[in-house]
Amino acid sequence: MAILGGAGALGASDEVSLVADRLGAGAAKALLGKAALPDALPWVTGSIGLLGTKPSYDLMMQCDTLLMIGSGFPYSEFLPREGQARGVQIDIDPGMLSVRYPMEVNLHGDAAETLRALLPLLDQKTESSWRSSIEEQVRDWWKVLEARALAAASPVNPQRVTWELSPRLPADAIITCDSGSCANWYARDLKIGRGMMCSLSGGLASMGAAVPYAIAAKFAHPDRPVIALVGDGAMQMNNMAELITVSKYCERWADPRLICCVFNNEDLNQVTWEQRIMEGDPKYDVSQSLPDVPYHRFAELIGLKGIFVDDPEDMGTAWDQALAADRPVVLEVKTDPEVPPLPPHITFEQAKNFTSMMLKGDPERGGVVKNAARQILATVLPGRDSGDRD
Repeated sequence: MAILGGAGALGASDEVSLVADRLGAGAAKALLGKAALPDALPWVTGSIGLLGTKPSYDLMMQCDTLLMIGSGFPYSEFLPREGQARGVQIDIDPGMLSVRYPMEVNLHGDAAETLRALLPLLDQKTESSWRSSIEEQVRDWWKVLEARALAAASPVNPQRVTWELSPRLPADAIITCDSGSCANWYARDLKIGRGMMCSLSGGLASMGAAVPYAIAAKFAHPDRPVIALVGDGAMQMNNMAELITVSKYCERWADPRLICCVFNNEDLNQVTWEQRIMEGDPKYDVSQSLPDVPYHRFAELIGLKGIFVDDPEDMGTAWDQALAADRPVVLEVKTDPEVPPLPPHITFEQAKNFTSMMLKGDPERGGVVKNAARQILATVLPGRDSGDRD
């Protein structure tokens, strides 16, 4: 059995866990439901979808029953094939029932209340091979992500930014994320703990939401540390101006920590990779390249703390400094735009488009090939050093 939890499951973590244990299920999370279950649970497969994990993809492709809780996840290609699984859905909005998958049982109601009512009706599953296989896949996947994050890049591997943050996250942290390639690393590499909160722009994935979300979080929870993950495209669009709002109000907050981490790769990176993989087109510099802006220095001009990282070995120390600061921080990281956001499952069409893009002459094809090779090697041999051996 597979469980998919979305934003509607955020207040039902205990109930989802009890049902999963009762039924021996694995659980994947839609992006807006990332905080619904802690990633430390061995049967939690992480995010689902194009930005998701391989264990989540395999969970959906191999299950015979699907329980969807509070999610409007729209990408049906990542759900079980129609007819493969029997479906049950719980949602507070009756208009969402059976919209994404043909469900046999539709339950209209609050997730926590409905699950509490269901629990006495569910028998304890004693056969454990399905759950054991899920847990093994999850353990292997975290090793893969570590190898990918520590693979060499020029200069900093963007996956390392979130990988180094995970073990340093305060227990009461609130994390916001912008749209763009940073959402890939937020979705896959960041381990959310029990009691944390997080969100990003769902639905249309509008750019420029991370810092406004972070400001709202600080006003709602002034005693909790807040971290915003932002790409340089969204930063230039409006998030830099929002830092002025941070500077204006930060003295009102009991905990002064609001960290804006900027992935500075001088590229509208998510669209660049979408053009490459979805359309088979090379990067188009005129529309994709961004000017290099010293975001950390701008922060200092308006009274915030600025930290700059262009050496991967400094990444952990930089997070330590930011989390220990006595004021809001802009942590600027010079990241490599040619690290591919590999999907959980590579289709023939995606592989064909990648080849087409290379044949058309992508201006960064050398870096693309080298980094793709490193990431694939990390996937196949996660215990091996995937750095340069030139």
